[in-house]
Amino acid sequence: MHYRLPPLNALRAFESAARLESFSAAAEELFVTHGAVSKQIKLLEDWLGVKLFDRTGGRVKLTDAGWRYLVQVQDGLDLIANATAQLVQPDRQRRLVVNSIPTMAMHWLLPRLPDFQREHPEIELRLMTSDRDVSRLETAFDVAIRRGPGDWPGYIAQPFLDEWELPLCSPALLERQPIASPADLAKHPLLYADTRPTAWQRWFTLAGVPELKAATTQHFDHFYLALQAAMDGMGVVLGPMPMMQAEIDAGTLVAPLPGPSVAVRGYSWVVPRASAKDPAVNAFTQWLERCAEAR
Repeated sequence: MHYRLPPLNALRAFESAARLESFSAAAEELFVTHGAVSKQIKLLEDWLGVKLFDRTGGRVKLTDAGWRYLVQVQDGLDLIANATAQLVQPDRQRRLVVNSIPTMAMHWLLPRLPDFQREHPEIELRLMTSDRDVSRLETAFDVAIRRGPGDWPGYIAQPFLDEWELPLCSPALLERQPIASPADLAKHPLLYADTRPTAWQRWFTLAGVPELKAATTQHFDHFYLALQAAMDGMGVVLGPMPMMQAEIDAGTLVAPLPGPSVAVRGYSWVVPRASAKDPAVNAFTQWLERCAEAR
């Protein structure tokens, strides 16, 4: 069969620039100049006879045609990469790259990974963490875990774990100053994370104390730092369940109030469409779902 293919270097430049939404970032990733990326994309647009990017004020943005083409190009490049890996390393242990949100990785995924490795010793897991959208990741992955459901063109995604929030603190903090009602939280330092800035106010409203003011507050740029501060007795955090159940079972944290439980966005696994039938990918996503059902 004869394939009518565009210039492959131009395809690589397009995929990188479209994913990173920047010609300069694509140039850094591909170790070429900004001008080289621009030239390759112009070559591709001329070859296709289609405008892929809008260029305004030094910024670039994918056109609708560019978005549609990106999805298909990424699928094709993923297929080539997977086929190549299987060909040149047929007898090596299959490596599965999992990219997860940091807090989820630390408190829910990591403690469970030994079970997956016992079930699938033929799969070598590489765990990476990031908060970035999957389309903006600089390193390829097989499975990502993100809050969802979301809009992920070019990927297959499935929600697998619900989440809700409750006030959590260390046993020592609770012993010094009991919490019998939501109003008692005003006597404690409250811990905030910049990634969840409205969480406490949402909980106060549902708890019937919308005007509650804490004695003191502590702010952290990452949520996992706020959780660690709560475990160290610095204050009360609005913690995610069932993610923190292991810490409660171990006695590191306690939930002094039964509610209200505030439902928030849960978690979805996200897989490149081209990897949807990969046995290792399917084994991992099915395992995630079983773990979530078992809590």
